[in-house]
Amino acid sequence: KMDDDDDIPQLSSHTLAALQEFYLEQQQREGMKTSQGFNQYSIGSIEEDWQLSQFWYSDETASCLAKEAVLAAGKGGRIACISAPSVYQKLKEQDGEDFSVCILEYDRRFSVYGEEFIFYDYNHPLDLPENLLPHSFDIVIADPPYLSEECLQKTAETIKYLTKGKILLCTGAVMEEQAAKHLAVKMCKFIPKHSRNLANEFRCYVNYASGLD
Repeated sequence: KMDDDDDIPQLSSHTLAALQEFYLEQQQREGMKTSQGFNQYSIGSIEEDWQLSQFWYSDETASCLAKEAVLAAGKGGRIACISAPSVYQKLKEQDGEDFSVCILEYDRRFSVYGEEFIFYDYNHPLDLPENLLPHSFDIVIADPPYLSEECLQKTAETIKYLTKGKILLCTGAVMEEQAAKHLAVKMCKFIPKHSRNLANEFRCYVNYASGLD
């Protein structure tokens, strides 16, 4: 009888070790979540899902963008985060600050945030709840999930509908011309970093005098 084991792909010891480490880290993270004092809004409380083309910012970048949003929104300002959940989570960590924030996101895991969560599919840019009034946000931060003109153009419809004027867009450097065309935004000096390095160079674009230059 043939040896059945021959058909089973063997994982190298290196891969196995990496997998074990990954599962261990995951367990530790889960453990941290359930332990005392876990902040449900903190970055990492919802893992990024690459199948939804989600890539979280590094902690530093998320903080920097959140700070910029609060300054740009002003006292009592309203901030909308479109497909930028790590900025939203950073904003939520700043409890007691004088602003309000909504998250428009395709990933329904974010519904844990209650009424601040608005299910959003860029394919239907204006399919928004009635209580989201036009031009009711002091600043809109958006990070379209795909680097395509179609995705940017549709997200741009939502951004223009929601913002009173200020726009902070994060997308690939390759999208500079399209960003200018659809949203009249210009590239800033600030370079956003992701918690995992992405192949595409990312940049921030704004249409107002920001602190990101």
